[in-house]
Amino acid sequence: MNYRNLIGGAWQDTAETLTNVNPSDLSDILGHAALGDAAQINAAIDAAHSAAPAWAASTPQQRFDVLDFIGTEILARKQELGTLLSREEGKTLAEGIGETARAGQIFKFFAGESLRLRGDKLASVRPNVEVEVTRSPLGVVGLITPWNFPIAIPAWKIAPALAYGNAVVLKPAELVPASAHALADIIARSGLPAGVFNLVFGPGRKIGAALVDSPRVTAISFTGSVATGRGIAAACAAQLKKFQLEMGGKNPMVVLDDADLDVAVEASVNGAFYSTGQRCTASSRLIVTDAIHDRFVAQLHDRLSALRVGHALAPDTQIGPVVDARQLEQNERYLQIAQDEGGIVQGGARLIRATEGFYMAPALVTETTSAMRINREEVFGPIASVIRVRDYDEALAVANDTDFGLSAGICTSSLKHASHFRAHAQAGMVMVNLPTAGVDYHVPFGGTKGSSFGPREQGSYAAEFYTTVKTAYTLP
Repeated sequence: MNYRNLIGGAWQDTAETLTNVNPSDLSDILGHAALGDAAQINAAIDAAHSAAPAWAASTPQQRFDVLDFIGTEILARKQELGTLLSREEGKTLAEGIGETARAGQIFKFFAGESLRLRGDKLASVRPNVEVEVTRSPLGVVGLITPWNFPIAIPAWKIAPALAYGNAVVLKPAELVPASAHALADIIARSGLPAGVFNLVFGPGRKIGAALVDSPRVTAISFTGSVATGRGIAAACAAQLKKFQLEMGGKNPMVVLDDADLDVAVEASVNGAFYSTGQRCTASSRLIVTDAIHDRFVAQLHDRLSALRVGHALAPDTQIGPVVDARQLEQNERYLQIAQDEGGIVQGGARLIRATEGFYMAPALVTETTSAMRINREEVFGPIASVIRVRDYDEALAVANDTDFGLSAGICTSSLKHASHFRAHAQAGMVMVNLPTAGVDYHVPFGGTKGSSFGPREQGSYAAEFYTTVKTAYTLP
């Protein structure tokens, strides 16, 4: 299978390609992705720029019909598309199908939002003057998406961009071209005018940089690493270009003495280790008070030892492989660093399975402190560390002792502590007796501090990024 670029409504090949390999089975080649060049990304920007005015003038019904078509087909094919996703990214089949369904729901939601774009009609402070506040599309939006949610994250950027009348150029991660290509194929058959949506594969240093640097691209929405996000922020700020960043997380899960132990362990296992820990919302720091610490750690060890690591498509697999060799090596480096700094590491070994893949046992690092690198830097693997604290006050202080602020969780039976934590956790999303990972598609997603910058993604709040506000005064 060749995954081609979509430019101005036409599929285009390239001389250079990238091989798409199944991390569960390195002998399974899914296909080859076209690697775009400067000419192709500029052609995609040209196509979007030319198509943008007509799409901006389209009716809400036209936008609804397109987005509803896309959502309907994704949902109808969720088994097929979810299987493809799991083959190329490595998350379990249940997770792949669930993510695909989420993408379909997102398009359906924004189909409705295209009919609900609101404004305000206000009385002026001046007599006989009418004031109307409306929202207008931005123009051409560049979308740069990561590998860990290869259909859901593109969906939650593409759908609002189109719903609010923008043209799009998508640059997905090179590791997951199959999901992006399948989504683009559905979009191309949805009735959307040619050029409104464009897809170009390629490395960020070329394709992503061209999107960021182009004066015809009005805004950039990026999800990825902190270092890349900071570079995009600097480049966009220099051009006074609108930008939205979703970057890393070092999310805390606080477990208090009064927590239901079973609930706390399950929430921690789900948040920290499912999806192979490759989620920016993963609860990688488990902050546990003294009286429950030893029982929590013992029960968590038992749960981790029972988790089944295997081929993503195997029905009994609970944790799939790490996405690629580079990520696996990074995980191992961080475990060594944690051990060198005094942490006790259990798990984390490479695993042999029937097919050659990037399999790794989940790892727990105990006896850690907030100052250790394992608790300061995002690892992005099936690894969690435990920090022992005296009480709730220390737990809250440690939870907030991070440069990140995406998601935070607490397990407790105390309404007082739950309410205080919701108000004082320095995070954009707070979970009580729930995993830190796992969010709804109709409410805002995003964080504080080094995790996010700009308006929130998802839900009706997406309009803040994908539109600009216009205030009009009229004297009848």
